[in-house]
Amino acid sequence: MKFRFRPSIRLVCDPTQIGSNTLARMRNGILVSVFAIFSLAACGEMATLPLAAGTGPQPTLPEPRPTLIPTLNIAPATGWPVGATPQAAAGTQVTAFASGLDHPRWLYVLPNGDVLVAETNAPPKPEDAQGIKGWVMGRVMGRAGAAAPSANRITLLRDTSGDGVADKRFVFLSGLNSPFGMALVGNDFYVADSDAIWRFQYTTGDTKITTPGVKVIDLPAGPINHHWTKNLIASLDGSKLYVTVGSNSNVAERGIEAEFERAAIWEVDIRSGSHRIFASGLRNPNGMAWQSSTKALWTVVNERDELGSDLVPDYLTSVRDGGFYGWPYSYFGQHVDERVKPQQPSLVARAIIPDYALGPHTASLGLVSSIGTSLPAAFANGMFIGQHGSWNRRPHSGYKVIFVPFNNGKPSGKPVDVLTGFLSEEGNAHGRPVGVALDAQGALLVADDVGNVVWRVSSRH
Repeated sequence: MKFRFRPSIRLVCDPTQIGSNTLARMRNGILVSVFAIFSLAACGEMATLPLAAGTGPQPTLPEPRPTLIPTLNIAPATGWPVGATPQAAAGTQVTAFASGLDHPRWLYVLPNGDVLVAETNAPPKPEDAQGIKGWVMGRVMGRAGAAAPSANRITLLRDTSGDGVADKRFVFLSGLNSPFGMALVGNDFYVADSDAIWRFQYTTGDTKITTPGVKVIDLPAGPINHHWTKNLIASLDGSKLYVTVGSNSNVAERGIEAEFERAAIWEVDIRSGSHRIFASGLRNPNGMAWQSSTKALWTVVNERDELGSDLVPDYLTSVRDGGFYGWPYSYFGQHVDERVKPQQPSLVARAIIPDYALGPHTASLGLVSSIGTSLPAAFANGMFIGQHGSWNRRPHSGYKVIFVPFNNGKPSGKPVDVLTGFLSEEGNAHGRPVGVALDAQGALLVADDVGNVVWRVSSRH
Protein backbone atom coordinates (compact mmCIF):
# COMPACT_ATOMS: atom_id res chain seq x y z
CA MET A 1 0.00 0.00 0.00
CA LYS A 2 1.11 3.58 -0.49
CA PHE A 3 0.66 6.88 1.25
CA ARG A 4 2.09 10.33 0.73
CA PHE A 5 4.27 12.23 3.14
CA ARG A 6 4.33 16.00 2.72
CA PRO A 7 6.06 18.82 4.59
CA SER A 8 3.64 20.44 7.00
CA ILE A 9 3.19 22.60 10.05
CA ARG A 10 3.80 20.97 13.38
CA LEU A 11 1.60 22.44 16.09
CA VAL A 12 3.14 21.95 19.52
CA CYS A 13 2.30 22.89 23.10
CA ASP A 14 5.88 22.57 24.37
CA PRO A 15 8.28 24.98 22.61
CA THR A 16 11.19 22.68 23.45
CA GLN A 17 9.79 20.27 20.87
CA ILE A 18 10.44 22.75 18.04
CA GLY A 19 13.53 21.76 16.08
CA SER A 20 16.38 24.16 15.24
CA ASN A 21 15.49 24.22 11.54
CA THR A 22 11.91 25.16 12.36
CA LEU A 23 13.12 27.88 14.73
CA ALA A 24 15.33 29.31 12.02
CA ARG A 25 12.36 29.50 9.64
CA MET A 26 10.24 31.09 12.37
CA ARG A 27 12.59 34.04 12.94
CA ASN A 28 10.53 35.92 10.44
CA GLY A 29 8.19 38.02 12.62
CA ILE A 30 5.01 37.10 10.75
CA LEU A 31 5.65 33.37 11.02
CA VAL A 32 6.44 33.70 14.73
CA SER A 33 3.08 35.35 15.31
CA VAL A 34 1.17 32.86 13.20
CA PHE A 35 2.75 29.82 14.81
CA ALA A 36 2.40 31.21 18.31
CA ILE A 37 -1.27 32.05 17.92
CA PHE A 38 -2.19 28.75 16.32
CA SER A 39 -0.12 26.66 18.69
CA LEU A 40 -1.73 28.29 21.72
CA ALA A 41 -5.18 27.82 20.19
CA ALA A 42 -4.45 24.17 19.50
CA CYS A 43 -3.45 23.53 23.10
CA GLY A 44 -5.94 25.57 25.13
CA GLU A 45 -9.56 24.54 24.70
CA MET A 46 -10.53 20.95 25.57
CA ALA A 47 -13.69 18.86 25.93
CA THR A 48 -15.29 18.93 29.35
CA LEU A 49 -17.82 16.19 28.59
CA PRO A 50 -17.31 12.56 27.56
CA LEU A 51 -18.04 11.79 23.93
CA ALA A 52 -21.06 9.73 25.00
CA ALA A 53 -22.73 12.90 26.32
CA GLY A 54 -23.01 14.14 22.73
CA THR A 55 -24.41 10.87 21.43
CA GLY A 56 -27.96 9.53 21.14
CA PRO A 57 -31.44 10.99 20.70
CA GLN A 58 -31.02 13.60 23.47
CA PRO A 59 -27.41 14.79 23.50
CA THR A 60 -26.06 17.17 26.12
CA LEU A 61 -25.55 20.59 24.51
CA PRO A 62 -23.44 22.83 26.77
CA GLU A 63 -22.94 26.53 26.30
CA PRO A 64 -20.80 27.37 23.24
CA ARG A 65 -17.11 28.13 23.84
CA PRO A 66 -15.98 29.91 20.67
CA THR A 67 -12.32 30.87 20.43
CA LEU A 68 -10.61 33.49 18.31
CA ILE A 69 -8.59 30.77 16.59
CA PRO A 70 -10.19 27.31 16.25
CA THR A 71 -8.98 24.32 18.23
CA LEU A 72 -6.59 22.40 15.98
CA ASN A 73 -5.92 18.81 16.95
CA ILE A 74 -4.88 17.00 13.81
CA ALA A 75 -4.02 13.31 13.73
CA PRO A 76 -1.05 13.21 11.32
CA ALA A 77 -1.62 10.78 8.47
CA THR A 78 1.05 8.08 8.63
CA GLY A 79 -0.56 5.03 6.98
CA TRP A 80 -0.59 1.47 8.28
CA PRO A 81 2.60 -0.28 9.43
CA VAL A 82 3.30 -3.46 7.50
CA GLY A 83 0.96 -6.22 8.64
CA ALA A 84 -1.21 -3.95 10.81
CA THR A 85 -5.00 -3.77 10.48
CA PRO A 86 -7.88 -2.13 12.34
CA GLN A 87 -9.56 -4.04 15.17
CA ALA A 88 -12.93 -5.63 14.40
CA ALA A 89 -15.83 -6.14 16.80
CA ALA A 90 -16.25 -9.39 18.69
CA GLY A 91 -17.51 -12.16 16.44
CA THR A 92 -16.11 -10.49 13.31
CA GLN A 93 -12.81 -10.29 11.49
CA VAL A 94 -11.23 -7.75 9.18
CA THR A 95 -9.09 -8.27 6.09
CA ALA A 96 -7.92 -6.02 3.25
CA PHE A 97 -10.28 -6.42 0.31
CA ALA A 98 -7.98 -4.21 -1.80
CA SER A 99 -4.90 -2.12 -1.04
CA GLY A 100 -2.55 0.20 -2.90
CA LEU A 101 -5.41 2.50 -3.91
CA ASP A 102 -5.18 6.28 -4.30
CA HIS A 103 -7.32 8.04 -1.67
CA PRO A 104 -10.38 5.75 -1.85
CA ARG A 105 -13.36 7.62 -0.41
CA TRP A 106 -16.64 6.17 -1.63
CA LEU A 107 -17.98 2.71 -2.49
CA TYR A 108 -20.78 1.29 -4.60
CA VAL A 109 -21.58 -2.40 -5.09
CA LEU A 110 -23.02 -3.39 -8.46
CA PRO A 111 -25.72 -6.10 -8.70
CA ASN A 112 -23.21 -8.67 -9.99
CA GLY A 113 -20.98 -8.14 -6.94
CA ASP A 114 -18.34 -5.94 -8.53
CA VAL A 115 -17.22 -3.17 -6.17
CA LEU A 116 -16.68 0.35 -7.44
CA VAL A 117 -14.44 2.70 -5.49
CA ALA A 118 -14.13 6.42 -6.13
CA GLU A 119 -10.44 7.33 -5.85
CA THR A 120 -10.84 11.03 -5.34
CA ASN A 121 -9.89 14.14 -3.45
CA ALA A 122 -10.92 17.78 -3.41
CA PRO A 123 -10.88 19.74 -6.65
CA PRO A 124 -8.90 22.99 -6.91
CA LYS A 125 -10.58 25.58 -4.65
CA PRO A 126 -8.49 28.74 -5.09
CA GLU A 127 -10.70 30.93 -2.90
CA ASP A 128 -11.24 28.49 -0.02
CA ALA A 129 -7.91 29.08 1.72
CA GLN A 130 -7.36 32.81 1.59
CA GLY A 131 -5.86 34.76 4.48
CA ILE A 132 -3.57 33.56 7.28
CA LYS A 133 -6.21 31.33 8.83
CA GLY A 134 -7.02 29.74 5.49
CA TRP A 135 -3.34 29.16 4.75
CA VAL A 136 -2.66 27.50 8.08
CA MET A 137 -5.81 25.40 7.88
CA GLY A 138 -4.86 24.23 4.41
CA ARG A 139 -1.43 23.13 5.61
CA VAL A 140 -2.86 21.40 8.66
CA MET A 141 -5.47 19.53 6.67
CA GLY A 142 -2.71 18.44 4.36
CA ARG A 143 -1.04 16.91 7.38
CA ALA A 144 -4.22 14.92 7.91
CA GLY A 145 -3.90 13.41 4.43
CA ALA A 146 -6.51 15.59 2.75
CA ALA A 147 -4.44 17.62 0.29
CA ALA A 148 -3.20 15.14 -2.33
CA PRO A 149 -4.20 15.73 -5.97
CA SER A 150 -7.32 13.83 -6.96
CA ALA A 151 -6.93 10.65 -9.02
CA ASN A 152 -10.30 11.52 -10.59
CA ARG A 153 -11.24 7.94 -11.35
CA ILE A 154 -13.55 5.11 -10.40
CA THR A 155 -11.90 1.71 -10.08
CA LEU A 156 -13.71 -1.62 -10.36
CA LEU A 157 -12.64 -4.34 -7.93
CA ARG A 158 -13.60 -7.95 -8.62
CA ASP A 159 -13.27 -11.00 -6.38
CA THR A 160 -13.35 -13.91 -8.83
CA SER A 161 -12.57 -16.62 -6.25
CA GLY A 162 -15.04 -15.53 -3.58
CA ASP A 163 -12.37 -15.46 -0.88
CA GLY A 164 -13.04 -11.87 0.20
CA VAL A 165 -10.04 -10.38 -1.61
CA ALA A 166 -10.25 -8.51 -4.91
CA ASP A 167 -7.94 -10.30 -7.33
CA LYS A 168 -8.75 -8.15 -10.36
CA ARG A 169 -9.02 -4.40 -10.75
CA PHE A 170 -9.91 -2.21 -13.71
CA VAL A 171 -10.11 1.51 -14.41
CA PHE A 172 -13.88 1.75 -14.79
CA LEU A 173 -14.08 5.51 -15.42
CA SER A 174 -11.37 8.17 -15.61
CA GLY A 175 -11.02 11.84 -16.42
CA LEU A 176 -13.66 12.83 -13.88
CA ASN A 177 -13.75 15.91 -11.64
CA SER A 178 -13.48 14.76 -8.03
CA PRO A 179 -16.10 11.99 -8.36
CA PHE A 180 -17.96 10.83 -5.26
CA GLY A 181 -21.53 9.48 -5.33
CA MET A 182 -22.57 6.64 -7.64
CA ALA A 183 -25.92 5.04 -8.46
CA LEU A 184 -27.16 2.48 -11.00
CA VAL A 185 -30.71 2.72 -12.32
CA GLY A 186 -31.44 0.04 -14.90
CA ASN A 187 -28.60 0.31 -17.40
CA ASP A 188 -27.85 3.93 -16.51
CA PHE A 189 -24.87 4.57 -14.26
CA TYR A 190 -24.84 7.96 -12.55
CA VAL A 191 -21.80 9.72 -11.09
CA ALA A 192 -21.80 12.87 -8.98
CA ASP A 193 -18.69 14.88 -9.72
CA SER A 194 -17.92 17.89 -7.54
CA ASP A 195 -19.80 20.12 -10.00
CA ALA A 196 -22.29 17.98 -11.96
CA ILE A 197 -24.15 14.68 -12.29
CA TRP A 198 -23.26 12.53 -15.31
CA ARG A 199 -25.01 9.53 -16.85
CA PHE A 200 -23.19 6.66 -18.56
CA GLN A 201 -24.40 3.49 -20.26
CA TYR A 202 -23.56 0.30 -18.36
CA THR A 203 -24.05 -3.40 -19.14
CA THR A 204 -23.75 -6.05 -16.45
CA GLY A 205 -20.19 -7.33 -16.30
CA ASP A 206 -18.61 -4.27 -17.92
CA THR A 207 -15.17 -3.52 -16.55
CA LYS A 208 -14.83 -0.18 -18.33
CA ILE A 209 -17.19 2.56 -19.45
CA THR A 210 -16.36 3.37 -23.06
CA THR A 211 -19.22 5.62 -24.17
CA PRO A 212 -19.20 9.37 -23.47
CA GLY A 213 -21.21 10.59 -20.51
CA VAL A 214 -24.25 12.84 -20.69
CA LYS A 215 -24.54 15.70 -18.21
CA VAL A 216 -27.79 15.44 -16.24
CA ILE A 217 -27.50 18.63 -14.19
CA ASP A 218 -24.93 21.11 -12.91
CA LEU A 219 -24.30 21.19 -9.15
CA PRO A 220 -23.13 24.13 -7.02
CA ALA A 221 -19.34 24.44 -7.25
CA GLY A 222 -17.12 27.42 -8.10
CA PRO A 223 -13.77 28.65 -6.76
CA ILE A 224 -14.68 28.00 -3.11
CA ASN A 225 -16.76 24.75 -3.20
CA HIS A 226 -16.02 24.31 0.49
CA HIS A 227 -17.88 21.00 0.95
CA TRP A 228 -17.26 19.44 -2.42
CA THR A 229 -18.43 15.85 -1.88
CA LYS A 230 -21.71 15.21 -3.69
CA ASN A 231 -23.38 11.89 -2.94
CA LEU A 232 -26.20 10.12 -4.80
CA ILE A 233 -28.96 7.67 -4.03
CA ALA A 234 -31.80 6.61 -6.33
CA SER A 235 -35.43 6.71 -5.25
CA LEU A 236 -37.00 3.34 -4.58
CA ASP A 237 -38.90 3.46 -7.88
CA GLY A 238 -35.85 4.62 -9.83
CA SER A 239 -37.47 7.83 -11.10
CA LYS A 240 -35.41 10.30 -9.08
CA LEU A 241 -31.97 10.89 -7.66
CA TYR A 242 -31.31 12.43 -4.26
CA VAL A 243 -28.10 14.47 -4.14
CA THR A 244 -26.23 15.87 -1.14
CA VAL A 245 -24.86 19.41 -1.52
CA GLY A 246 -22.85 20.66 1.45
CA SER A 247 -22.51 24.27 2.57
CA ASN A 248 -19.91 26.66 1.16
CA SER A 249 -18.64 27.67 4.62
CA ASN A 250 -18.73 26.82 8.30
CA VAL A 251 -21.61 29.12 9.33
CA ALA A 252 -22.34 31.31 6.29
CA GLU A 253 -19.41 33.64 7.10
CA ARG A 254 -19.10 34.34 3.38
CA GLY A 255 -22.70 35.59 3.31
CA ILE A 256 -25.90 33.68 2.78
CA GLU A 257 -25.78 34.48 -0.95
CA ALA A 258 -22.84 32.08 -1.30
CA GLU A 259 -25.08 29.30 0.07
CA PHE A 260 -27.73 29.38 -2.66
CA GLU A 261 -29.24 25.85 -2.91
CA ARG A 262 -26.45 24.48 -0.71
CA ALA A 263 -26.58 22.82 2.72
CA ALA A 264 -29.35 20.72 1.25
CA ILE A 265 -30.45 17.48 -0.33
CA TRP A 266 -31.71 17.93 -3.87
CA GLU A 267 -34.33 15.80 -5.59
CA VAL A 268 -33.53 15.43 -9.30
CA ASP A 269 -36.03 14.07 -11.81
CA ILE A 270 -34.09 11.61 -13.93
CA ARG A 271 -36.19 12.02 -17.05
CA SER A 272 -36.32 15.83 -17.22
CA GLY A 273 -33.21 16.82 -15.25
CA SER A 274 -35.25 19.30 -13.23
CA HIS A 275 -34.64 19.59 -9.50
CA ARG A 276 -36.06 20.92 -6.26
CA ILE A 277 -34.76 21.28 -2.72
CA PHE A 278 -36.00 18.20 -0.87
CA ALA A 279 -34.61 19.27 2.54
CA SER A 280 -32.45 22.17 3.70
CA GLY A 281 -30.50 23.47 6.69
CA LEU A 282 -28.20 20.42 6.52
CA ARG A 283 -24.68 21.79 6.85
CA ASN A 284 -22.85 18.93 5.15
CA PRO A 285 -24.91 15.80 4.45
CA ASN A 286 -23.00 12.89 2.94
CA GLY A 287 -24.12 9.29 3.36
CA MET A 288 -27.73 8.41 2.52
CA ALA A 289 -29.71 5.20 2.98
CA TRP A 290 -33.29 3.96 2.79
CA GLN A 291 -34.77 2.51 5.97
CA SER A 292 -36.38 -0.76 4.99
CA SER A 293 -39.61 -0.77 7.03
CA THR A 294 -40.61 2.90 6.79
CA LYS A 295 -39.10 3.57 3.33
CA ALA A 296 -37.79 6.86 4.75
CA LEU A 297 -34.60 8.49 3.53
CA TRP A 298 -31.87 8.83 6.18
CA THR A 299 -28.64 10.79 6.10
CA VAL A 300 -25.61 11.59 8.24
CA VAL A 301 -24.65 15.25 8.58
CA ASN A 302 -21.42 17.00 9.61
CA GLU A 303 -22.38 19.87 11.88
CA ARG A 304 -20.59 23.20 12.43
CA ASP A 305 -17.16 23.80 13.97
CA GLU A 306 -15.45 26.35 16.23
CA LEU A 307 -17.92 26.34 19.14
CA GLY A 308 -15.67 24.22 21.33
CA SER A 309 -14.77 20.55 21.62
CA ASP A 310 -18.21 19.63 23.01
CA LEU A 311 -20.21 21.25 20.20
CA VAL A 312 -21.86 20.58 17.82
CA PRO A 313 -22.66 16.85 17.52
CA ASP A 314 -22.81 15.42 14.03
CA TYR A 315 -26.00 13.47 13.52
CA LEU A 316 -28.02 10.72 11.86
CA THR A 317 -31.54 11.68 10.88
CA SER A 318 -34.53 10.80 8.78
CA VAL A 319 -35.07 13.41 6.09
CA ARG A 320 -38.51 14.98 5.77
CA ASP A 321 -39.72 16.35 2.47
CA GLY A 322 -39.55 20.13 2.86
CA GLY A 323 -37.83 19.85 6.24
CA PHE A 324 -35.44 22.51 7.55
CA TYR A 325 -32.71 21.37 9.98
CA GLY A 326 -31.35 24.67 11.29
CA TRP A 327 -28.11 25.51 9.50
CA PRO A 328 -26.72 28.12 9.71
CA TYR A 329 -29.04 29.88 12.13
CA SER A 330 -29.43 27.16 14.76
CA TYR A 331 -28.48 23.61 15.65
CA PHE A 332 -30.40 20.69 17.13
CA GLY A 333 -33.66 22.53 16.82
CA GLN A 334 -33.78 26.00 18.33
CA HIS A 335 -30.23 26.36 19.73
CA VAL A 336 -29.35 29.67 18.06
CA ASP A 337 -25.85 30.20 16.71
CA GLU A 338 -25.11 33.79 17.73
CA ARG A 339 -22.30 34.08 15.17
CA VAL A 340 -24.80 34.22 12.31
CA LYS A 341 -26.07 37.70 11.45
CA PRO A 342 -28.79 38.54 10.63
CA GLN A 343 -30.80 35.81 12.28
CA GLN A 344 -34.00 34.27 10.89
CA PRO A 345 -36.35 33.57 13.83
CA SER A 346 -39.10 32.22 11.60
CA LEU A 347 -36.77 29.57 10.19
CA VAL A 348 -35.35 28.70 13.60
CA ALA A 349 -38.87 28.19 14.92
CA ARG A 350 -39.47 25.36 12.49
CA ALA A 351 -36.02 23.76 12.62
CA ILE A 352 -36.33 19.98 13.00
CA ILE A 353 -34.44 18.25 15.81
CA PRO A 354 -32.31 15.43 14.32
CA ASP A 355 -33.10 11.87 15.34
CA TYR A 356 -29.74 10.79 16.74
CA ALA A 357 -26.50 12.59 17.66
CA LEU A 358 -23.21 10.95 16.68
CA GLY A 359 -20.80 12.89 18.89
CA PRO A 360 -19.15 16.28 18.28
CA HIS A 361 -16.68 16.58 15.40
CA THR A 362 -16.71 12.85 14.53
CA ALA A 363 -16.98 13.72 10.80
CA SER A 364 -19.60 11.03 10.19
CA LEU A 365 -19.61 10.52 6.41
CA GLY A 366 -20.43 6.94 5.39
CA LEU A 367 -23.87 5.39 5.83
CA VAL A 368 -25.40 2.08 4.82
CA SER A 369 -28.36 0.08 6.09
CA SER A 370 -27.39 -3.22 7.66
CA ILE A 371 -30.39 -5.07 6.21
CA GLY A 372 -28.99 -8.14 4.47
CA THR A 373 -25.71 -8.23 6.37
CA SER A 374 -24.06 -11.55 7.13
CA LEU A 375 -22.45 -10.16 10.28
CA PRO A 376 -23.65 -11.50 13.66
CA ALA A 377 -27.32 -11.07 14.62
CA ALA A 378 -26.59 -8.00 16.77
CA PHE A 379 -25.98 -6.08 13.52
CA ALA A 380 -29.09 -7.27 11.69
CA ASN A 381 -31.19 -4.11 11.97
CA GLY A 382 -29.61 -0.68 11.95
CA MET A 383 -27.09 1.52 10.17
CA PHE A 384 -23.32 1.30 9.75
CA ILE A 385 -21.58 4.69 9.85
CA GLY A 386 -18.04 5.61 8.81
CA GLN A 387 -16.57 8.34 11.02
CA HIS A 388 -13.67 10.08 9.28
CA GLY A 389 -12.40 11.71 12.48
CA SER A 390 -12.05 15.11 14.10
CA TRP A 391 -9.69 18.06 13.65
CA ASN A 392 -11.56 20.57 15.87
CA ARG A 393 -11.77 18.55 19.11
CA ARG A 394 -9.39 17.75 21.92
CA PRO A 395 -9.25 14.82 22.50
CA HIS A 396 -9.95 13.23 19.12
CA SER A 397 -13.34 11.82 18.21
CA GLY A 398 -14.42 9.53 15.39
CA TYR A 399 -11.73 7.59 13.51
CA LYS A 400 -13.85 4.43 13.56
CA VAL A 401 -16.86 2.66 12.10
CA ILE A 402 -19.91 2.33 14.32
CA PHE A 403 -23.29 0.61 14.20
CA VAL A 404 -26.50 2.29 15.39
CA PRO A 405 -29.21 -0.30 16.15
CA PHE A 406 -32.79 0.39 15.00
CA ASN A 407 -36.17 -0.72 16.29
CA ASN A 408 -39.50 0.13 14.65
CA GLY A 409 -37.74 2.22 12.05
CA LYS A 410 -35.86 4.44 14.53
CA PRO A 411 -32.47 4.40 16.30
CA SER A 412 -32.71 2.39 19.50
CA GLY A 413 -29.80 2.02 21.90
CA LYS A 414 -26.18 3.00 22.13
CA PRO A 415 -23.80 2.89 19.17
CA VAL A 416 -21.58 -0.16 18.85
CA ASP A 417 -17.95 0.00 17.68
CA VAL A 418 -17.49 -2.14 14.56
CA LEU A 419 -13.99 -1.17 13.42
CA THR A 420 -11.47 0.73 15.56
CA GLY A 421 -7.70 1.16 15.87
CA PHE A 422 -7.32 3.79 13.17
CA LEU A 423 -5.44 6.01 15.63
CA SER A 424 -2.10 5.00 17.13
CA GLU A 425 -1.32 5.48 20.81
CA GLU A 426 0.69 8.56 19.79
CA GLY A 427 -2.33 10.07 18.06
CA ASN A 428 -1.27 9.40 14.48
CA ALA A 429 -3.80 8.28 11.88
CA HIS A 430 -2.99 4.90 10.38
CA GLY A 431 -6.21 5.32 8.43
CA ARG A 432 -9.45 7.27 8.23
CA PRO A 433 -12.71 5.45 7.38
CA VAL A 434 -15.10 7.10 4.95
CA GLY A 435 -17.59 5.26 2.73
CA VAL A 436 -19.26 2.00 3.81
CA ALA A 437 -21.18 -0.59 1.81
CA LEU A 438 -22.36 -4.21 2.00
CA ASP A 439 -20.85 -6.59 -0.53
CA ALA A 440 -22.66 -9.43 -2.29
CA GLN A 441 -21.98 -11.77 0.65
CA GLY A 442 -23.30 -9.29 3.20
CA ALA A 443 -19.87 -8.37 4.58
CA LEU A 444 -19.13 -4.73 5.40
CA LEU A 445 -16.73 -2.85 3.13
CA VAL A 446 -14.99 0.29 4.43
CA ALA A 447 -13.04 2.81 2.33
CA ASP A 448 -9.93 4.08 4.17
CA ASP A 449 -8.59 7.15 2.39
CA VAL A 450 -5.39 7.49 4.44
CA GLY A 451 -4.46 3.80 4.52
CA ASN A 452 -5.43 3.55 0.81
CA VAL A 453 -7.26 0.33 1.60
CA VAL A 454 -10.77 -1.04 1.28
CA TRP A 455 -11.29 -3.12 4.42
CA ARG A 456 -13.73 -6.04 4.61
CA VAL A 457 -15.44 -6.96 7.89
CA SER A 458 -17.01 -10.42 7.93
CA SER A 459 -18.30 -12.90 10.50
CA ARG A 460 -15.69 -14.93 12.30
CA HIS A 461 -16.27 -18.63 11.68
